[in-house]
Parts: sequence; C-alpha cells; structure tokens
Amino acid sequence: MATLKDRLVCLPEPGTGGSMGTQQKALQINLDPTKYGAFAEIGAGQEVARWFFRVGGASGTIAKTMSAYDMTVSDAIYGPSDRYVSRYRLQQMLDHEYVLLTQRLAAKRGASTRFFVFANTVAAQSFQRRDECHGWMGVRFQHAPESPPSEVIVHVRMLDRENLQQQEALGVMGVNLIYAALNLHHDFEGFLRSLNDDLGSERVEVDMAKCGGPAFVGFDNRLVSLKLVQLGLTSSAMFTADGEVVQASEVLYKKNILVERGTFRPPTKVTLDMLQCAQAQFVQEPGVRGEDLLVLMEMTLHNLLDGGTIRPRDFLDRVDLLGTMGKTVLISNYGAYHRLAAYLFRYTKQKIGIVMGLPSLREIFDEKYYTDLEGGILESFGRLFKNELKLYVYPYRDPVTGSIITAGNLLVEPHLRHLYGYLIENHFIQGLREYCPDYLPIFSPDVLARLRAGDTQWEQMVPAEVARLIKERRLLGYGEEKDPNDSRTPH
Repeated sequence: MATLKDRLVCLPEPGTGGSMGTQQKALQINLDPTKYGAFAEIGAGQEVARWFFRVGGASGTIAKTMSAYDMTVSDAIYGPSDRYVSRYRLQQMLDHEYVLLTQRLAAKRGASTRFFVFANTVAAQSFQRRDECHGWMGVRFQHAPESPPSEVIVHVRMLDRENLQQQEALGVMGVNLIYAALNLHHDFEGFLRSLNDDLGSERVEVDMAKCGGPAFVGFDNRLVSLKLVQLGLTSSAMFTADGEVVQASEVLYKKNILVERGTFRPPTKVTLDMLQCAQAQFVQEPGVRGEDLLVLMEMTLHNLLDGGTIRPRDFLDRVDLLGTMGKTVLISNYGAYHRLAAYLFRYTKQKIGIVMGLPSLREIFDEKYYTDLEGGILESFGRLFKNELKLYVYPYRDPVTGSIITAGNLLVEPHLRHLYGYLIENHFIQGLREYCPDYLPIFSPDVLARLRAGDTQWEQMVPAEVARLIKERRLLGYGEEKDPNDSRTPH
C-alpha cells in the first residue's frame, strides 16, 4: 500500500492548481509542514474539513475544527449578528478564530509556520428551506511565516437541487479556495480559475470575491469582479462608487431599482439626462420612494469591448468616471434584457425600471435575438415585463432628416404593432419627458474621438466632474497616444 509520502511524490508542484483534483489539493496541503490552520463551518456540516481528514495526514494541517450550529452558542462565541449567513458573520468568525490560533501557537511554531483560518456560513437546501441556497466562505492566512495576514472572501450560490450534492460542492469549493489562497495568490487569473476545479458553473456560482493584504499587492478587486464574469464563474458582479466590491443581496434586497445600460466611454450629458428624466418619472410610480431607490449603471461584456478586447485600464477608467458621479456599477453578461430582469427579480419584488435609448428599444423588437427561446419574442417579453417592470426610453434624432423618434411614434414590424401598442397603452414602455433637446446630437463614440484628437469641444458634451477627472488623470487616452499594451493588471 502506498504511503502518504509515496502519494506526495506523484502530486504536481504548487502553482498548477488547474491540473489538480480536490483530493490532490487537500493531500498536498496536509503534507506541507509549513501550513497549519483551523476550520470553522456553519450550516452544511464540516464538509471542507472532512476532505483533509479523508485524504490522510490531517494532523499536519488541522489545529482545530468546529461548528457552532446553535444560534445562542454561535453568538456566545462570535458575538451577535442580525443575519447568520452574511459577510458580517463570516468576518466575525475569521477574526475570532485567527486571533485564537496565533495566540495559542505563534510562540511554539510561528517562526516556521504559515498559519491560516478557513470559515464558512451557509444556507443549504433543507426540508424547511426551498429558496436560494448560498453561503460566504473565506480564508485568512500568512503568505510567509510571521507575516501580517492576508484574506480572501467569496460569496457562492449553490445550484444543485439536493442537499447532499450541495454539501459535496461546498466541500470541493472550500478546498479549492484554501489551496488557491495558499499557493496561487501570486497568479490573479489562475487563482480565480481554480475555484471551480472539479465543479463547473452549473453547480456553483462565485458572484463575489474580495482579496486583501500583503499576499495580494497589486490586486484591484474591481478587476477581480470583471474576471469572475469573463471566466464564467458568475454572470454578474457589482461594486459601489468608491470601488467597494459588494454581493448583490447586500445592495439590491427589497429596493426599487432603476438601471441604465451603456458603454459609458465616457459618460456624457445624455447619460445623465436620461437618468434624471427616468428617475423623475419612476419616483411617481406607486410604492417608489427616494430613500428606497437604487440606481445602477450596467455594462455588459459586449459594452466593454475595445477593438474586440476588454482592456483593464479602459475598464477602470470608465468605472472611475461613473464613480465620480456617485454611481454603483453592475458588470454582466446579460445580453438580453429579460436576463437582466430575471437577475434583479431574484433580489427584489419592488419596482424596477430600465433606462434605454430609442435604438435599444428598436433592437428589443428584433426577433432575431430570441431564436434561443422556444416561445420567441413573446416568451422574452413575458419574462421581461412580469412584476410590472417599466422601460423608460430616451428619444433619438435622425442625423439625416433631423426627425425626432420617440417611444410614441416608433414603427415596429407590422405583425408586432398590436403587441407594441399594448405595452405602450399599459405604460410598460414610457417615453421620457422633459429631456433636453440640445443633448440629442451627443454620442459617446464622437465624444471619445474628439477627446483623443485634442478637440476641446468634448468638454461641453460631458458632465463637469467627468471632464475634470479625465483631464486630471488622463483617462481614456486623453492627451496621449493610446498604448494597446497598457493594462492595469492586478499581478
């Protein structure tokens, strides 16, 4: 029978996480005498710690495992919490367990050991619970003995239908996260890719990841969010105006939501006018109050393309410009609006409004975009307009004729006109009122071209704070030759 040392010889070197299975990862950590940690798991059994016991050699890795299921016991250990499956509870767990681990063991083995603590808090499928199953997990660790700790936390959605499958997926994800934190923190993309090893996006979705500490110097968590969507680990990611990465339920829960999709390259006076006009009409809807209103600026992966490529610096420039306007940013791969609507419906039953230009409304009525749906355009609209979702449409001035096309006079295909009329008459589609006619000739591509060509007229086409930031920080290629190799990567 092969010994643990014999099995270790067959394992790949650290840093090749994509070629290793869950058992190999757990065994390699167990047989590395420089790594030692504690596990605290709540909500779906000790599924992560179980892997390290199963493969053998766990005494070399595990100082302690625990699971405080009872709420009173949990509060006594970690302190009170309004929500037990939350980022706040996860942070309490990591804080408490890391302090205990280092206090008890630093003097004995701190000079030669990289301490780590893994924690998770999960709401899995049960007889009583049939709604969304999700959880928070994180690792606090030292990238070198006696170094200050670094930390990575993720939010996961478990997509399996049965509890046992969810528990298994949770265990695999936890091992992947620990291995990535300890061995792949120098490799931004490899770190994220490894999270779904032995799983796949059909079982687990990672819709938020946040890294910090000396092991992640140079990481930008906004780029981490973008890469999660690009790699298919999630369909969307979100961060606030100040760049803070957030999980959707933290900001969308029970909110009235107004969302504007665009390229924002750069945000123009039209961008702002569309939003202000839509907001003025949206707040008049029954049940919509200003304090419960969240405004989102959404960019799809397609919107982010620059010459067929998504460039990190270009992406961050746009995000910085939206941030200076105080806007929360959503990155998604929801090309179809009904998919965006389904995402928002997941977190709120309140009112939702989508702001768009007339050309986007025209595209919505193009049936070629719905060939993947058995019910075609009718199925798409059934998904889009449920829960009384509203479309707020900004007019378009034809550059040739000068005619202004609005939601009220748009002509769609003859066989769709009754459908369009129904949506207009029932106010599912509303033309924006009180817009500024002087802004209609403004288009982002023209503004960007003027900006890069040194034509100062672009400054009159964007909000003052946007113009100021572009010039101060030389964003979007202002005042310089565009370098296609320039990328603010998080390596």
